[in-house]
Amino acid sequence: MTVTVKVLVPAKIAESTQTTQYTATNVTTIIDKFTATNYSATAATLSVNLVTASDTAGNQNLIIKTKTLQPAETYTFPELVGQVLSPSGFISTIAGTASAINIRVSGREVS
Repeated sequence: MTVTVKVLVPAKIAESTQTTQYTATNVTTIIDKFTATNYSATAATLSVNLVTASDTAGNQNLIIKTKTLQPAETYTFPELVGQVLSPSGFISTIAGTASAINIRVSGREVS
């Protein structure tokens, strides 16, 4: 068994459409840190889905629903720390406002 610590999603702007941010390709993945920062001047929201293989992002796998981040707020999503993605599972997000929230995710891949 090999464990690789890595950045799962490099820092980026979260899209305002449902977007796959990371897929556990041929590995099991453990999320260690998920950070979001609202860099805009108004409140903005972010939703996060942890989706199993062969499924699509929807209410059945919604983990964080429209978390409001105030201007200049950073949130580290303790609800996601320790969550596991099986092979082909993925992280999907949707921001309520375009160009408002940066995200970054790190964790471990086990193969």
